[in-house]
Amino acid sequence: MTYFTGIDVSLRSVSICIVDEHGEVCHEAKTAAQPAAIAQCLSSFSADVKSVGLEAGTLTQFLAYGLQAAGFEVICMEARQVKNTLAAMRNKTDRNDARGIAQILRTGWYSRVHVKSMHSHRV
Repeated sequence: MTYFTGIDVSLRSVSICIVDEHGEVCHEAKTAAQPAAIAQCLSSFSADVKSVGLEAGTLTQFLAYGLQAAGFEVICMEARQVKNTLAAMRNKTDRNDARGIAQILRTGWYSRVHVKSMHSHRV
């Protein structure tokens, strides 16, 4: 089965939503905004979870490289596009935003953003 994971990132925590290829919510959780905690949450659900989508933001580089090191494909989406899509939702909560990001990832209606390397950021 193919799963699509959406992560809504806050400074201290993240909301996670996993949907299947039909758009049905399979798993929802909230955990610390640490790559190890997120990877553990995703792996405890299923080993079939391979791709993770998140909105570009302040913790993007930290989370993207941490989750890539844990073996996940990280898809960073353009923030303005995601914001406009999520603005159409009635209840604006972290949980619902994670659901919306998972659905955006599932449908493929997003623009991918390149995450700079750690060396590039240091320079």
